[in-house]
Amino acid sequence: MNNTDIIIRRENKNDFCEVENLAREAFWNLSVPGCFEHYFIHIMRDHPDFIPELDFVAVADGKIVGAVMYCKSKLVDEQGCVKDIVTMGPLCVLPEFQRRGIGKALLEHTFAVARDMGYDTVVNFGNPDNYVARGYKSCKKFNVCFEGDVFPAALLVKELTDGALDGRKWFYHPSDVDAPCDDEKAVAEFDALFPPKVKGWQPSQEEFWIHSHSAIT
Repeated sequence: MNNTDIIIRRENKNDFCEVENLAREAFWNLSVPGCFEHYFIHIMRDHPDFIPELDFVAVADGKIVGAVMYCKSKLVDEQGCVKDIVTMGPLCVLPEFQRRGIGKALLEHTFAVARDMGYDTVVNFGNPDNYVARGYKSCKKFNVCFEGDVFPAALLVKELTDGALDGRKWFYHPSDVDAPCDDEKAVAEFDALFPPKVKGWQPSQEEFWIHSHSAIT
């Protein structure tokens, strides 16, 4: 599939259920047995940090095959200066359409939109193997960390404008948009609205655990 076969457009209300099911199919058993990303998307749209202008889907042959969303977040330097940035995720592509450039197309399109909106930095927490080809680098290279000088291996940063980050130490303050996903009962109740799927283990879960629990010194 070529990028010319894909239509990238804003998500609308009629897409909500299809996009949530897409996320479920894309993430099922990927990082943990089952997944919560479909519930995350469901609650994200009503959160004040959600950015509707960066909510896009990829359509092929009239079917939504990919989606990406962003929310507001902040970097704060050691003097307390605040820099408004965006956090990307989730990015999801139907399994049967993966490795065809759809995720790349969604990212490149939304990076350009975010830049036009005045944002110069985007952060993502994920597997570096999936994102370094799109220009993400280790947070350590931009001196971006969590409070306590923790530089997670999975915390990835991309400058949308060259030189946006000048080397000073920045502490990353993510949105609390994903906090309800810790409620396992709420996730399970929402998942019950979808066709049954079997939870199971696969090697990608161990890979995710290693990345998400590792830090760069």
